[in-house]
Amino acid sequence: MSGESGQPEAGPSHAGLYWQHPERNQVGVPGGVIRRAGSQRHSSWIQKVIEQITGSPKQCVTLSEVVPVSVLAVQRYLLEDEPRDTVPKLPLYCYDVTISDGVYQEKCFLDPSLNFLVYQNILKVGIEMRIFRVSCLYNEKRLGQGILCIDKVHCGETLDVVSVETPFRNREQEEKPERPLRGSRSHYLALWNNEDPYGDIWKTNKQPEEFNFNNTKIISLSHLEMTWSNRKDFPALLVRILHKSKLRYYGKPNRRMIEPYQSYLEVADSSGMVSVIMWNTLCPEWYKSLKVGLILLLQDYSVKKSYPFRIPPDPVDPHMKLISTMEICLNLRDPPTNIVIIPEKQLKSEWKLPKLSNRFITRSELDEMPERSICDVVGVLTFVGRVQRTKKKENSEDFWSYRWIHIADGTSELPFIVQLFSTSQPEVFENIYPMTCFVCTQLKVVRNNGQVPNLLYLTTTNESRIFIAGHRGQPYTYDTKVKKCMQWIKAKTDSEVNNTAMGGYYPYPPVPETFSKYSRFIKAELLLTAISEVRKVIEVLQYREQKRIAIQGIIAAIKYIPHHRSAMSAPASETLQNDNQPSTSQAVRREGHHYERGSKRPQDDGPAGSQRSQSTSVISSVSAKRRIVQGPSANPVPVPQPHSSAQTKGSRHHPTSYRGRGSSSASSKGKSRRVSSDGWESQLWRAKRFSLRDHLHYSYVHPESIPRKFILEHGKFLAQQYNTQPAKYIPPEGQPPKLDEFPSARSLGHFEVTILGLNHEIAIDVPFLPMYSPEDVQTSQIDTFLTCMNYSCAYPPEASGRGRVPDPKAVAGDIVKAAAELDRVHIICILDICNLGDNKVEVCLQKIYTPE
Repeated sequence: MSGESGQPEAGPSHAGLYWQHPERNQVGVPGGVIRRAGSQRHSSWIQKVIEQITGSPKQCVTLSEVVPVSVLAVQRYLLEDEPRDTVPKLPLYCYDVTISDGVYQEKCFLDPSLNFLVYQNILKVGIEMRIFRVSCLYNEKRLGQGILCIDKVHCGETLDVVSVETPFRNREQEEKPERPLRGSRSHYLALWNNEDPYGDIWKTNKQPEEFNFNNTKIISLSHLEMTWSNRKDFPALLVRILHKSKLRYYGKPNRRMIEPYQSYLEVADSSGMVSVIMWNTLCPEWYKSLKVGLILLLQDYSVKKSYPFRIPPDPVDPHMKLISTMEICLNLRDPPTNIVIIPEKQLKSEWKLPKLSNRFITRSELDEMPERSICDVVGVLTFVGRVQRTKKKENSEDFWSYRWIHIADGTSELPFIVQLFSTSQPEVFENIYPMTCFVCTQLKVVRNNGQVPNLLYLTTTNESRIFIAGHRGQPYTYDTKVKKCMQWIKAKTDSEVNNTAMGGYYPYPPVPETFSKYSRFIKAELLLTAISEVRKVIEVLQYREQKRIAIQGIIAAIKYIPHHRSAMSAPASETLQNDNQPSTSQAVRREGHHYERGSKRPQDDGPAGSQRSQSTSVISSVSAKRRIVQGPSANPVPVPQPHSSAQTKGSRHHPTSYRGRGSSSASSKGKSRRVSSDGWESQLWRAKRFSLRDHLHYSYVHPESIPRKFILEHGKFLAQQYNTQPAKYIPPEGQPPKLDEFPSARSLGHFEVTILGLNHEIAIDVPFLPMYSPEDVQTSQIDTFLTCMNYSCAYPPEASGRGRVPDPKAVAGDIVKAAAELDRVHIICILDICNLGDNKVEVCLQKIYTPE
């Protein structure tokens, strides 16, 4: 079995690889792990492991000496089918892990049964890891090529400092272009999606060059359309790029293509617009160099009938002819296409090439735009959400990456809300943050005026492009609306610019106001999830994967947690517990985990019954392996405070049990709990809580779930926190801050809600996190719990000058009272679930439906 090989981009983990190391000249080997080293100045644990595995009669060794190593890279590539494959099949993708023992680096193959460690972002760069068992895998088609395989590991904590200047023990592993350990292909894939170009194979050095047209015959697109089926040789095409699609990776295990990529260009001359397809190796060679607006001379291309199921983008100019009967194909061979970028200064008026034009709209114009219409936007970013992922297909290993952003342009109090999918521009997508001038083209309008709140946002298309820097010189800067927006951005005051936020839980798009409307868009088999199946849904989620489910139940308790509360409180379901009983976060301690070849992903296998309410993670009885299984809701952290970093740093608070008003009164027994501004608990819950079969605790709010006020001097740090985990270790600049030191952008705090299943056997604690500040919402809009949830993602007019600004405590009290009115009412709860990685799961209540 072989894997797809590739070439990751140069990064910090390769710093100093070519420096002179006296000891390396003695021990570095050009082959694989089968060669032994001579004497060396410093002791290398990796070298000892190599000698132990090659000197063993077996090809699998349990190591007698285990020392911590640091993880410098986790890289992904495609597996290929080989005759030795047997059922069950290995996963579609596999991973190479680069480790360092302080003396040498070594790239190792991760046994596919441990892939879930990467899926869950437990095995990641920058952590300390201990390897207990290794094996050796030989490439029988090469001489002396052995691969060190990781079969059993213990994943530890993130390290503060990781050395990146150690050389590779095996010289071949440091050569460029970098190749995966297994397979015959030429590159790695991006770690979390297949759309982003990753590695040194993606060239960026193609520049315009003067061209002599004296002996060059050029044909127009319309003439080519009429004659291509009768031609064998095609004259050159002189065209301008109007659109450029994102990359499509179509690699399959049974397709032995070196670089299976595809990308579309929409090009035009004076006679029309046509689609041009770049295939395979030509994509790494040219994709990043071809920009929208460039003039191209295409020679030695091929022509074929257009793909019938693809719908090309409409020309911006309605008078331009769309040629949809043929497609131009560009390949590195068969025939070898010749591409020349013509400098703009060489453009002649007689060529009559179309100018690049845009369809910019303002936010005030968006309200009138019809569904599915295409537009461009410009403005300043006021909110940048975290990167999230969603599966392309059910039971697929391929994901889309996206994030939600807000763009303000000064023409409306409301922002553009954009669902920004990866556009094959990772250098831009991973470096956007608030207070940046942002341009995005080819966006599609998504709207539904038949629901409350009205659904209206923009989403990227296959041809969308994003820009955050270097606007000068871009063709769109001459657009009148762009000029006005740029002037507005320059005139903004500091207070306006600083009212920005980044990251956190963002429940968008909002669900409709009635369950019947919600159910129209959901498959019947996926409409409702039994509360007993929630844990199973959580267990299969991968890192940053977002999923929305609906469960039935009864509101049993609710508690308000102010945003300024310094200590994490107990869940609403624990308001009657004795203060001396251990809380969940007191029972949980962050520890590493042992995982070995053939093991399954960690599961929450705690005891059933009333003891379930004591802890979400269970430490198994001490065994020979000392295996620790930690539930996905483990590692709770305090809700961040608006205090200074000096106050927050290094402090650790334990949750305190909450006793509602009157909870100590003996007269309250047998009666429904009295509602207070802090919380409420039903009489039914008091009677059933200690006889539960299971109690799921997911009410803790992790630092990653809280949107933070954006601070420009820490912009790079915040961008890294809300991006996905990088494939290669990036050394921090100085002493980085902690995420929970940044003040929350949410003023209202959050609510902890306990939902009891309809059969009174299982309960679940979840948080409800309103996305607005009380300064932005009038009291009349949040007079009930259900209305509050309807507006959790809305952006109503500011309350200043239009009425009293509600007090957060009073608002919370109204919501708690409204929730208490749903006592014993069967409800349907919409839950948003996201795997935050490292055994942390976010389960947030987005919406409650009552029977219609």
